[in-house]
Amino acid sequence: MKRILTGIQPSGNLTLGNYVGAIKQMLKLQEEANKESFVFIADLHAITVYQNPQELKKNIRDLLLIYLACGLDPKKNVIYLQSDIEFIPAVSWILECNTGYGELQRMTQFKDKSKKAEAVTSGLLTYPVLMAADILAVDSDFVPVGADQKQHVELARNIAQNFNKKYGEIFKIPQPQITDTGTKIKDLQDASKKMSKSSKETKGVIYLLEEENSVRKKIMSAKTDSGSEIIFDEKNKPEISNLLNIYSSLTNLSVKDLETKYKGSTYAQFKKDLCEVVVSALNVIKIMYEEFSKSDDILKILEENKAKVNAIVKAKYDKMRQFVGLK
Repeated sequence: MKRILTGIQPSGNLTLGNYVGAIKQMLKLQEEANKESFVFIADLHAITVYQNPQELKKNIRDLLLIYLACGLDPKKNVIYLQSDIEFIPAVSWILECNTGYGELQRMTQFKDKSKKAEAVTSGLLTYPVLMAADILAVDSDFVPVGADQKQHVELARNIAQNFNKKYGEIFKIPQPQITDTGTKIKDLQDASKKMSKSSKETKGVIYLLEEENSVRKKIMSAKTDSGSEIIFDEKNKPEISNLLNIYSSLTNLSVKDLETKYKGSTYAQFKKDLCEVVVSALNVIKIMYEEFSKSDDILKILEENKAKVNAIVKAKYDKMRQFVGLK
């Protein structure tokens, strides 16, 4: 049975981009036969930049609630909290000692984030190795990621291959799994950047638990390209292409279907219809979120999976120690 691993950081409110690009992919994967799905809350990754402790606790619980509200089934997925897995940092340390400094400096996200951060922590530099530890320690076969995260899976592959060559066969070589539709949801005000939960400018970001009127206002005021044709052309018409991508990702209609449906229509009419599509999808999530939030038992899901994942990772760590001469 092939194992799939995916996770999201509990830092800030999840966006429509997170739902379409990550969670919807999890929902598809949980229905695939002969595949075991591991889904974690990446709280250790979140603290590469400062997080208010109380807010982080709330965000961890909220992320679990949203996983469930979106339809992630605890019976079909091993859902766990990253920091509950005691040997992940130990695996990461051994991998760090076998990863070049220059290789980490060249990581695109480190270069981008270090330019924006007031203070750059060593964790910001080394967290791609922690990500590799997440992937390799549980013998992941596939890692569903957005295009912007593919580099991290490639690094995990390089680390695994180099470690196997140096010490002996211990790690599977994971494959990135990238889907075309919905993995590149962009900011509604600037299609040159992704819709991010960490964005300081929120006018172009739709949050999963956002009020309906606010969602409608953001969509109706979304930036559009010159001209009036509703066609998918990311190079020449990136703004309307982004809106088409959102529409397609939340319905059973392909982009080609939408181009045909809205041929000769106006941007205003298209946006009004998109409002209904987005609001309808988010209302379902919000209703389920409220239902799950009434339960005192949801955290038991994390507790139940803690022992299972810890046993897998400890076995891998013990073998690593033996291979490098620590045991």
